[in-house]
Amino acid sequence: MTETDLPPRLTRLTFHGPLSEARAARIVDRLGRAAPARILDIGCGWGELMLRVLDAVPGATGIGIDLNGEDLARGRANAGARALSGRVEFVEGSAGETSHGPADLVLCLGASHALSDEEPPRHTADALRALRRIVAPGGRVLLAEGFWQRSPTSAELAAMWPDARADEHHDLAGLVDVAVAAGFRPLWIETAGDDEWEDFESGYQSDAEEWLAAHPDHPLAQETRERIDRHRASWLRGYRGVLGMAYLTLVPVDGMV
Repeated sequence: MTETDLPPRLTRLTFHGPLSEARAARIVDRLGRAAPARILDIGCGWGELMLRVLDAVPGATGIGIDLNGEDLARGRANAGARALSGRVEFVEGSAGETSHGPADLVLCLGASHALSDEEPPRHTADALRALRRIVAPGGRVLLAEGFWQRSPTSAELAAMWPDARADEHHDLAGLVDVAVAAGFRPLWIETAGDDEWEDFESGYQSDAEEWLAAHPDHPLAQETRERIDRHRASWLRGYRGVLGMAYLTLVPVDGMV
Protein backbone atom coordinates (compact mmCIF):
# COMPACT_ATOMS: atom_id res chain seq x y z
CA MET A 1 0.00 0.00 0.00
CA THR A 2 1.53 3.33 -1.06
CA GLU A 3 1.04 6.84 0.27
CA THR A 4 -1.15 7.64 -2.73
CA ASP A 5 -3.56 4.89 -1.63
CA LEU A 6 -4.16 6.53 1.75
CA PRO A 7 -6.65 9.29 2.52
CA PRO A 8 -4.95 12.72 2.51
CA ARG A 9 -4.74 14.53 5.84
CA LEU A 10 -6.05 18.05 6.50
CA THR A 11 -5.04 19.52 3.15
CA ARG A 12 -8.24 21.64 3.07
CA LEU A 13 -7.32 23.41 6.32
CA THR A 14 -5.21 26.56 6.42
CA PHE A 15 -5.34 26.69 10.23
CA HIS A 16 -5.83 23.76 12.57
CA GLY A 17 -8.76 25.42 14.33
CA PRO A 18 -11.85 27.58 13.73
CA LEU A 19 -10.01 30.66 12.50
CA SER A 20 -11.00 32.70 9.45
CA GLU A 21 -8.65 34.54 7.13
CA ALA A 22 -10.17 37.85 8.25
CA ARG A 23 -9.66 37.15 11.95
CA ALA A 24 -6.15 35.82 11.34
CA ALA A 25 -5.23 39.02 9.49
CA ARG A 26 -6.49 41.16 12.37
CA ILE A 27 -4.61 39.06 14.93
CA VAL A 28 -1.38 39.18 12.92
CA ASP A 29 -1.68 42.96 12.56
CA ARG A 30 -2.29 43.38 16.30
CA LEU A 31 0.57 41.10 17.32
CA GLY A 32 2.90 42.50 14.70
CA ARG A 33 2.47 46.04 16.02
CA ALA A 34 4.24 44.93 19.21
CA ALA A 35 7.28 44.05 17.03
CA PRO A 36 8.18 40.71 18.66
CA ALA A 37 11.77 39.70 18.04
CA ARG A 38 11.38 36.09 19.19
CA ILE A 39 8.25 33.99 18.72
CA LEU A 40 7.46 30.64 20.32
CA ASP A 41 4.58 28.50 19.03
CA ILE A 42 3.57 25.73 21.44
CA GLY A 43 1.79 22.76 19.86
CA CYS A 44 2.37 24.54 16.56
CA GLY A 45 1.15 21.94 14.07
CA TRP A 46 2.32 23.44 10.80
CA GLY A 47 2.62 26.89 12.41
CA GLU A 48 0.61 28.91 9.89
CA LEU A 49 -0.12 31.84 12.20
CA MET A 50 3.50 31.97 13.38
CA LEU A 51 4.69 32.10 9.76
CA ARG A 52 2.32 34.97 9.05
CA VAL A 53 3.62 36.95 12.01
CA LEU A 54 7.20 36.30 10.87
CA ASP A 55 6.25 37.52 7.41
CA ALA A 56 4.80 40.69 8.95
CA VAL A 57 7.74 41.43 11.28
CA PRO A 58 11.06 41.60 9.39
CA GLY A 59 13.93 40.12 11.35
CA ALA A 60 11.81 38.23 13.86
CA THR A 61 12.67 34.58 14.48
CA GLY A 62 10.42 31.72 15.55
CA ILE A 63 10.43 28.26 17.06
CA GLY A 64 7.50 25.87 16.71
CA ILE A 65 7.20 22.78 18.91
CA ASP A 66 4.93 19.83 18.19
CA LEU A 67 4.82 16.04 18.42
CA ASN A 68 3.45 15.46 14.91
CA GLY A 69 6.29 15.04 12.45
CA GLU A 70 3.98 15.23 9.42
CA ASP A 71 2.64 18.62 10.50
CA LEU A 72 6.14 19.89 11.21
CA ALA A 73 7.28 18.83 7.74
CA ARG A 74 4.38 20.79 6.27
CA GLY A 75 5.44 23.81 8.30
CA ARG A 76 9.03 23.56 7.08
CA ALA A 77 7.84 23.30 3.47
CA ASN A 78 5.56 26.32 3.89
CA ALA A 79 8.41 28.28 5.48
CA GLY A 80 10.67 27.42 2.56
CA ALA A 81 8.06 28.52 0.04
CA ARG A 82 7.89 31.92 1.77
CA ALA A 83 11.68 32.33 2.12
CA LEU A 84 11.38 32.09 5.92
CA SER A 85 13.45 28.94 6.51
CA GLY A 86 16.38 30.88 7.91
CA ARG A 87 14.17 32.55 10.53
CA VAL A 88 12.13 29.64 11.86
CA GLU A 89 12.79 26.23 13.37
CA PHE A 90 10.26 23.43 13.75
CA VAL A 91 11.15 21.12 16.65
CA GLU A 92 9.64 17.69 17.23
CA GLY A 93 9.02 17.19 20.93
CA SER A 94 6.78 17.84 23.90
CA ALA A 95 6.34 21.47 24.91
CA GLY A 96 6.25 20.45 28.55
CA GLU A 97 9.63 18.77 28.27
CA THR A 98 11.29 21.47 26.18
CA SER A 99 12.87 24.56 27.70
CA HIS A 100 12.41 27.53 25.40
CA GLY A 101 11.94 31.14 26.26
CA PRO A 102 11.67 33.84 27.16
CA ALA A 103 9.85 34.86 23.98
CA ASP A 104 8.32 38.19 23.05
CA LEU A 105 5.29 36.41 21.59
CA VAL A 106 4.03 33.02 22.69
CA LEU A 107 1.33 31.30 20.66
CA CYS A 108 -0.66 28.53 22.33
CA LEU A 109 -3.51 27.67 20.00
CA GLY A 110 -5.61 24.83 21.36
CA ALA A 111 -2.51 23.35 22.98
CA SER A 112 -2.76 24.28 26.68
CA HIS A 113 -2.91 20.55 27.53
CA ALA A 114 0.74 20.32 26.39
CA LEU A 115 1.79 22.52 29.33
CA SER A 116 0.00 20.71 32.16
CA ASP A 117 -0.63 17.27 33.60
CA GLU A 118 -3.78 18.50 35.37
CA GLU A 119 -7.24 17.34 34.37
CA PRO A 120 -9.57 19.81 32.60
CA PRO A 121 -10.41 22.49 33.44
CA ARG A 122 -7.58 22.86 35.99
CA HIS A 123 -5.04 22.40 33.22
CA THR A 124 -5.92 25.85 31.85
CA ALA A 125 -4.74 27.70 34.96
CA ASP A 126 -1.63 25.51 35.10
CA ALA A 127 -0.86 26.25 31.45
CA LEU A 128 -1.40 29.99 31.88
CA ARG A 129 1.07 30.05 34.76
CA ALA A 130 3.59 28.29 32.52
CA LEU A 131 2.93 30.79 29.73
CA ARG A 132 3.46 33.65 32.20
CA ARG A 133 6.92 32.24 32.97
CA ILE A 134 7.79 31.86 29.28
CA VAL A 135 6.70 35.24 27.93
CA ALA A 136 9.20 38.10 28.13
CA PRO A 137 8.33 41.29 30.05
CA GLY A 138 6.14 43.49 27.88
CA GLY A 139 5.47 40.59 25.50
CA ARG A 140 2.25 39.01 24.32
CA VAL A 141 0.57 35.63 24.63
CA LEU A 142 -2.10 34.51 22.19
CA LEU A 143 -4.14 31.76 23.81
CA ALA A 144 -6.81 29.89 21.87
CA GLU A 145 -8.85 27.88 24.35
CA GLY A 146 -12.19 26.11 24.35
CA PHE A 147 -15.04 27.31 26.57
CA TRP A 148 -18.69 26.45 27.04
CA GLN A 149 -20.98 28.89 25.27
CA ARG A 150 -23.76 27.43 27.41
CA SER A 151 -24.10 24.44 29.71
CA PRO A 152 -24.31 21.25 27.62
CA THR A 153 -27.26 18.93 28.08
CA SER A 154 -26.83 15.28 29.05
CA ALA A 155 -27.67 14.22 25.49
CA GLU A 156 -25.08 16.61 24.05
CA LEU A 157 -22.40 15.40 26.44
CA ALA A 158 -23.17 11.79 25.52
CA ALA A 159 -22.65 12.65 21.83
CA MET A 160 -19.29 14.38 22.38
CA TRP A 161 -15.91 12.79 23.03
CA PRO A 162 -15.61 9.90 25.53
CA ASP A 163 -16.14 10.94 29.16
CA ALA A 164 -17.14 14.51 28.25
CA ARG A 165 -18.17 16.43 31.38
CA ALA A 166 -20.15 19.58 32.03
CA ASP A 167 -17.34 20.88 34.26
CA GLU A 168 -14.66 20.24 31.62
CA HIS A 169 -14.52 23.85 30.41
CA HIS A 170 -14.97 27.32 31.86
CA ASP A 171 -17.43 29.75 30.41
CA LEU A 172 -15.87 32.76 28.66
CA ALA A 173 -15.93 35.04 31.73
CA GLY A 174 -14.42 32.28 33.86
CA LEU A 175 -11.68 31.65 31.31
CA VAL A 176 -10.71 35.33 31.28
CA ASP A 177 -10.74 35.36 35.10
CA VAL A 178 -8.27 32.45 35.09
CA ALA A 179 -5.97 34.39 32.76
CA VAL A 180 -6.08 37.46 35.00
CA ALA A 181 -5.35 35.35 38.10
CA ALA A 182 -2.30 33.90 36.32
CA GLY A 183 -0.77 37.38 35.94
CA PHE A 184 -2.14 38.71 32.66
CA ARG A 185 -4.33 41.55 31.48
CA PRO A 186 -6.63 40.72 28.54
CA LEU A 187 -5.66 43.06 25.72
CA TRP A 188 -8.22 41.56 23.33
CA ILE A 189 -11.05 39.04 23.77
CA GLU A 190 -12.68 37.45 20.74
CA THR A 191 -14.41 34.19 19.90
CA ALA A 192 -14.84 32.05 16.80
CA GLY A 193 -18.15 32.46 15.00
CA ASP A 194 -20.44 29.80 13.58
CA ASP A 195 -19.02 30.23 10.07
CA GLU A 196 -15.49 29.67 11.35
CA TRP A 197 -16.54 26.48 13.14
CA GLU A 198 -18.38 25.17 10.08
CA ASP A 199 -15.44 25.90 7.79
CA PHE A 200 -13.08 24.17 10.20
CA GLU A 201 -15.20 21.10 10.83
CA SER A 202 -16.03 20.64 7.14
CA GLY A 203 -12.39 21.13 6.15
CA TYR A 204 -11.29 18.70 8.86
CA GLN A 205 -13.43 15.94 7.31
CA SER A 206 -13.37 16.91 3.65
CA ASP A 207 -10.25 15.05 2.49
CA ALA A 208 -11.41 11.77 4.00
CA GLU A 209 -14.99 12.20 2.77
CA GLU A 210 -13.86 12.68 -0.82
CA TRP A 211 -11.44 9.77 -0.53
CA LEU A 212 -14.19 7.51 0.80
CA ALA A 213 -16.49 8.42 -2.07
CA ALA A 214 -13.78 7.36 -4.52
CA HIS A 215 -12.53 4.30 -2.56
CA PRO A 216 -15.57 2.68 -0.91
CA ASP A 217 -14.02 -0.81 -1.00
CA HIS A 218 -10.48 0.12 0.05
CA PRO A 219 -9.06 -2.01 2.92
CA LEU A 220 -9.00 1.12 5.10
CA ALA A 221 -12.43 2.39 4.04
CA GLN A 222 -14.47 0.87 6.88
CA GLU A 223 -12.08 2.10 9.58
CA THR A 224 -11.94 5.56 8.02
CA ARG A 225 -15.71 5.71 7.58
CA GLU A 226 -16.34 4.83 11.22
CA ARG A 227 -13.81 7.37 12.44
CA ILE A 228 -15.12 10.33 10.49
CA ASP A 229 -18.77 9.39 11.07
CA ARG A 230 -18.07 9.42 14.82
CA HIS A 231 -16.40 12.81 14.58
CA ARG A 232 -19.21 14.31 12.51
CA ALA A 233 -21.83 13.04 14.95
CA SER A 234 -19.80 14.40 17.86
CA TRP A 235 -19.83 17.85 16.26
CA LEU A 236 -23.39 17.98 14.92
CA ARG A 237 -25.12 16.22 17.83
CA GLY A 238 -22.73 17.19 20.58
CA TYR A 239 -20.68 20.38 20.69
CA ARG A 240 -22.03 22.42 17.74
CA GLY A 241 -23.25 25.70 19.22
CA VAL A 242 -22.12 24.58 22.68
CA LEU A 243 -18.32 24.55 22.58
CA GLY A 244 -16.73 27.88 21.75
CA MET A 245 -13.18 28.87 20.93
CA ALA A 246 -11.77 32.00 22.55
CA TYR A 247 -8.77 33.89 21.20
CA LEU A 248 -7.26 35.87 24.07
CA THR A 249 -4.43 38.31 23.45
CA LEU A 250 -2.77 38.63 26.85
CA VAL A 251 -0.19 41.03 28.29
CA PRO A 252 1.87 40.00 31.34
CA VAL A 253 1.57 42.18 34.42
CA ASP A 254 4.96 43.58 35.50
CA GLY A 255 6.40 41.85 38.53
CA MET A 256 3.91 38.97 38.61
CA VAL A 257 5.33 35.52 37.80
